[in-house]
Amino acid sequence: MTPHPSDPPGPDSHARLQDARVLITGASAGIGRSCARVFATRGAHLVLLARRLDRLRDLRDDLRDRYGVDVHVFGLDVRDRTGVDDLVAELESENLLPDILINNAGLSRGLDPLHEGRVQDWEEMLDTNVKGLLYMSRAILPYMVERDSGHVINVGSIAGHIVYPRGNVYNASKFAVRALTEGMNLDLVGTRIRVSTVDPGLVETEFSRIRFRGDDERADEVYRGYTPLSPHDVADVIAYVAGAPPHVNIFQTVVYPTDQRSPFVLHRSSPDQDEAGT
Repeated sequence: MTPHPSDPPGPDSHARLQDARVLITGASAGIGRSCARVFATRGAHLVLLARRLDRLRDLRDDLRDRYGVDVHVFGLDVRDRTGVDDLVAELESENLLPDILINNAGLSRGLDPLHEGRVQDWEEMLDTNVKGLLYMSRAILPYMVERDSGHVINVGSIAGHIVYPRGNVYNASKFAVRALTEGMNLDLVGTRIRVSTVDPGLVETEFSRIRFRGDDERADEVYRGYTPLSPHDVADVIAYVAGAPPHVNIFQTVVYPTDQRSPFVLHRSSPDQDEAGT
């Protein structure tokens, strides 16, 4: 009898990530920053991208000193298609192309009814959440196809599963991430490239401060009265997905805090205004 690929048991998920090269967009804060730390603890080498290069440099120095991994950082706005293409060409020339691409960069702006929304907010969300993911994936995937290996992990949201009031364009952007993940997965059939999405519920990051344009009081209300997910919680799930055996593709993972059961069902210790934060 031909042994199943999992018999006998192979290395655990931590060992599978040892010496893998992982590219993370939006790595200067939140889930992206936590992903950098979690993957570094597993011995992965990192390529970190974000607009805030000063933050990336501090993170790079800390991870190198703490874990002894190879870390390269680049200032990049994923909305800049030419910048993405130029960077990936540089990565190829320096032998830094990733084994794992984590499309994490994303944001939300405003929480207004569609008929009162700001067009510039819509453009920023769609350009970052959808087109930025497309630009990165289009630039990296041909190299993965050429070598017949790789893993693309898109950070989505429960907002891509259920529309909530006043989410409108942000919801649309995350539904697009879900659809693009499914499309990518289908288009890569016959290769050994895996495609996954990790879709969190409420996570306490800079998300709400960005959505509400620095209104800390309003942002803090989103996370009051219950225990939200931390960025590390989500990063830990992403690393688990990435560390599955090569013949296993964990295609879609939805992650809620225990106090949340849907965008509309949230248990707070003291009921308060519910404003979506995913």
